Amino acid sequence: MNKQQLIEKIAAEGKISKAQAENLLNLTVENIKKAVKKGDDVKIVGFGTFTKAKRKARTGRNPQTGKAIKIPAAWYPKFRAGAEFKAAVK
Repeated sequence: MNKQQLIEKIAAEGKISKAQAENLLNLTVENIKKAVKKGDDVKIVGFGTFTKAKRKARTGRNPQTGKAIKIPAAWYPKFRAGAEFKAAVK
């Protein structure tokens, strides 16, 4: 399912226009991004938790030359599925 299909599904099940559904989806995603970027966890009970995690600096290899390179530490988004979501997928 892509974003457009999700918007159509939300609009149909919520009995709202596609424009309203798209706006709601965009606002939800933007607010999750802003909160995680700030360092806050976003917990949606039954669905999961969005968090910000740190990846340590490490040494990697250039696949073309085989030469060792340093990969700097970086922040990345992380998602942990909730129990209900996990159970629904099984």
